[in-house]
Amino acid sequence: MSYGIPSVEPSAQVPVCPRHPDRPSYVRCQRCGRPACPDCQRAAAVGFQCIDCVNETKRTTPAVRTVYGGAVATGKPLVTFGIIAACAVMYVLQWIVPGEWIFQNLAFANGFVTPDSGEFEPWRMLTAAFLHSQGFILHIVLNMYMLWIFGQALEPLLGWVRFLAVYLISAIGGSVGYLLLTPGYVPGVPQAGVVGASGAIFGLFGAMLLVQRHRGGDTRQLWVLIAINGVIGFVIPQIAWQAHLGGLITGGLCAAVIAYTPRGPRQALLQACGLAAVVILLFLVSWLRVTAG
Repeated sequence: MSYGIPSVEPSAQVPVCPRHPDRPSYVRCQRCGRPACPDCQRAAAVGFQCIDCVNETKRTTPAVRTVYGGAVATGKPLVTFGIIAACAVMYVLQWIVPGEWIFQNLAFANGFVTPDSGEFEPWRMLTAAFLHSQGFILHIVLNMYMLWIFGQALEPLLGWVRFLAVYLISAIGGSVGYLLLTPGYVPGVPQAGVVGASGAIFGLFGAMLLVQRHRGGDTRQLWVLIAINGVIGFVIPQIAWQAHLGGLITGGLCAAVIAYTPRGPRQALLQACGLAAVVILLFLVSWLRVTAG
């Protein structure tokens, strides 16, 4: 004769969780009425729902969108944090990587590798926006502060994808502005490297200005802020006001594409095509400027 603990099996009258048949459950889903064990219960407005009903609701409920088509997000602006972190990492690398390798290979110098080769490297128009002056720490501090201020306002409003697109395209636009408004390549003359996120920051200025006007908001403080920062670019030496102007115009143009695209099922596609057209225009203008000398 063997002794042991008898197994207890739920009878037909004892409700069990469909996902865990070995667990009796007397709590039922408010939506489908099936039993749900504690691991499968999710709090609802009234009572609990099972995990299957919660997942089904997520699949069938359209995502809430902002007026500009971006997904509504709550919490911290993650893209803004990510850009700040990327700039901080690159700034540290500028100090610890020997031989100024970071600066020599990523800074923007009218699109040329070296003054002797004249080879066009378009990626520098973007990578330069993640570098900052090592001799002036306020350069990165002020840029990141302005990014933090405007990122908190624009990223939730536009959605993280559109916000990131505006920032990156504005960074390119700042480089294009510098390229168009400064003397071109002269054989044998060294090209001064240009770094900084100022062009992209001014792009956020332009985007915020247009969005505020589109929403019917007051833009006077923005105009004052843009004017003050614009004057600083002319007063303090070694500040590329050309990049500021290029970023400002590009950011406003990108925001116009996003804001004035008709709402509807093709809104995102039309916005993507419009932003792509802005990028193509920037690179076309840059290529013509470089090849023209």
